[in-house]
Amino acid sequence: MMHSRTRIKVCGITSAEDAADAIQAGVDALGFIFVESSPRYISPEKAKEIIAQLPPFIHYVGVFVDNDPIEVEEIIDYCGLSFVQLHGKEDAAYCQKLAQVATPCKIIKAFRVGNKSLAADFKPYEEVVKGFLLDTYVDGQEGGTGKPFDWSIIESLNLQLPIILAGGLTPDNAAEAVRGVRPFAIDVNSGVEIEPGKKNIEQLRILVQRVAAADKEVVGG
Repeated sequence: MMHSRTRIKVCGITSAEDAADAIQAGVDALGFIFVESSPRYISPEKAKEIIAQLPPFIHYVGVFVDNDPIEVEEIIDYCGLSFVQLHGKEDAAYCQKLAQVATPCKIIKAFRVGNKSLAADFKPYEEVVKGFLLDTYVDGQEGGTGKPFDWSIIESLNLQLPIILAGGLTPDNAAEAVRGVRPFAIDVNSGVEIEPGKKNIEQLRILVQRVAAADKEVVGG
């Protein structure tokens, strides 16, 4: 599906100030990481407090790793999430079960992409999730590697759902990602940070501007 504008999600939001500034910079979605082992962990109580202060037409995405579906459902309802992003070993049956209880919240399944990734890895999820987030495979890490992967792998995966590209995206390579991959959206985190959980809003503004310029270049070309 063709699109004229690459959506931008900034993940690892931990403060109301960063959330408001990121929206002002032009992002479409904010990510809240409900994984206690993450340096960017946020409690459901804090996330709810932040979301309550924000304007309409912004998506709020909860990031989870192998949580019990009932716990995920409770956090969705409590915080008012519009999407969940699953970064663990959740299989298609898990996603189907969650989709039944989490409506109208939508599901994004994250995959760590590397040389061993196969189209068959994605196939079972096509009927139960709304998109695939592609992150970098690093042994022992579920995400947040801060490193890009070889984007040329993506074509061989023949993905049938919208792609959200993640993994080491920064103001320096985001435009190249847009031109080369044409993802539906990009997901940025450490590439626009001062430290884990604290965003560099000036760098985020630059990234948003460069993505917009790349979109115009691709569509115009």
